Order: sequence, then structure tokens, then C-alpha cells
Amino acid sequence: MNLNLRNAVISNVAGNTQDELKDTIVDAIQNGEEKMLPGLGVLFEVIWQNASEEEKQEMLNALEEGLKGKQ
Repeated sequence: MNLNLRNAVISNVAGNTQDELKDTIVDAIQNGEEKMLPGLGVLFEVIWQNASEEEKQEMLNALEEGLKGKQ
């Protein structure tokens, strides 16, 4: 992903409340729009970079569990 897209996503949501962030995430997932998926990746990157090791492990556990049924 190029830097311009990453910066655009971050600046677009930088001042958002938690409710607005949630709406953005839910809309992107429910609509399944490909153009929204890179934005979710940027948001996940922000979460990952600010997570403790314990929180990262919780995310990895949730991903592993969630992916088990998708194989």
C-alpha cells in the first residue's frame, strides 16, 4: 500500500469518535467493498502498533479462531 493512501485513511478518521470509527468499520465489512479494505488494513496497523504484547496475542488468537471455520 502506498504512503498516500495510508495518510489519506488516517487523516480521514483522525478526529472521529469511537462511534464514528465503529460505523466506518461496520460499513466497510457489511458492504464488502474492495476499496474499503485497504482502509481497514490501515486501522488494524494503528491498533497493532499501539497494542501491548498481551493484546497482540489476543488478536492473534481471535484471528486464528475466526479463520478455522473458513478453511
